[in-house]
Amino acid sequence: MSDPPRHRVVVTGIGAVTPLGSTIPLFWERLVAGTSGVRPIRRFDASRFPTTFAAEVSDSDHDGSGRLSRKDWFGWVAASQALADAGLDGAAGGARIGIAIGTERRCQDLLERIARRAIYDDDGDHVRESPFALAAALAADRRFEGPQLTIAAACASSTQAIGLAFQKIQWGDADVMLAGGCDSLVDPVMLTAFGRLGALSTRNADPAAASRPFDLHRDGFVLGEGAGMLVLERHDHAVARGHRIYAEVLGYGASSNAYRVTDLPADGQGLYLSMKWALEDAGLVPADVQYINAHGTSTLQNDRSETAAIKRCFGDRASQIPVTATKSMIGHLVCAGGAVELIVTILTLMHGVITPTINYEVPDPECDLDYVPNAARRARVDTALSNSSGFGGVNASVLVGRPRP
Repeated sequence: MSDPPRHRVVVTGIGAVTPLGSTIPLFWERLVAGTSGVRPIRRFDASRFPTTFAAEVSDSDHDGSGRLSRKDWFGWVAASQALADAGLDGAAGGARIGIAIGTERRCQDLLERIARRAIYDDDGDHVRESPFALAAALAADRRFEGPQLTIAAACASSTQAIGLAFQKIQWGDADVMLAGGCDSLVDPVMLTAFGRLGALSTRNADPAAASRPFDLHRDGFVLGEGAGMLVLERHDHAVARGHRIYAEVLGYGASSNAYRVTDLPADGQGLYLSMKWALEDAGLVPADVQYINAHGTSTLQNDRSETAAIKRCFGDRASQIPVTATKSMIGHLVCAGGAVELIVTILTLMHGVITPTINYEVPDPECDLDYVPNAARRARVDTALSNSSGFGGVNASVLVGRPRP
């Protein structure tokens, strides 16, 4: 017995809160201009730390009060943008709408508030610091009764959330899915933890130049914060209500390095598999891809491993495909990174402009692809791939394409 046909899935709404701006037009304008969102930390005194800078959100702030943590507030704002953009900020009209959010439990601002009171006396705190808090709040507020998923997969969380949302619609379990992720790691605890791992850049004299993926003189990644949300919708459902379609989601692949918790295989095996499986899921071949938005963290291991994975997956064509690292401008948004980078990938399809990898000055002999250094490039892109990798060896890749008739 053959499987039933899978539904086509499209993107009809996008929203983002980022260190470069908390509206899509402003975010895109600054990306194309090659602007860095990395600057000295303002939320607390970081002068005693080896790293004193980060990529903070400055125009959608949250004071730590209320029913949502800082990271979940960013997610709420991005979700509200995406739903309004998709024309779904009112009644659902009988559609089965679900939610898939990539995030993790740690809510430093809530923990600090509890510590200041020196007592755990607010019943709501337990819920607010739970990983499912944002998905539950959105579902209750919007009356979305479809599947509700919360995914914790480190830096691949939001990409996996989008991939699972895509599959929910493909197989008929939902008509619409709000999917993405949120995170906020700019706090003393995370600055200490990643600093002790030796993973953070210490370029304190020039923060804007600190995130430099694939450059020979990179010295670590930059902590960031924000959120990215997308509305995924069954194609015929979107067409029936006459709504604009940004892009079509074509394929999804997820894999494990099956290696070490914090190290990456030099040959990029895990990420190679997620890209390969995304292509197979879409029924496409390497020659169909014209652009890759890389995970590109600006760490020695990640950049070399990802380059090896791309070369392994795309063979002789690898050197001809533009590969860019959005993290060069916005830092590492961790659980939110994949969703924000997929939004950038979709905007690339729409506008025919490939955003640059900034701070790329001295090539690393082991990172020898076309990273679109320092200046945006005009190019028609019909099909593109967005990659994410995370601690624990998790990988996820999503393929998107320009809307088809």
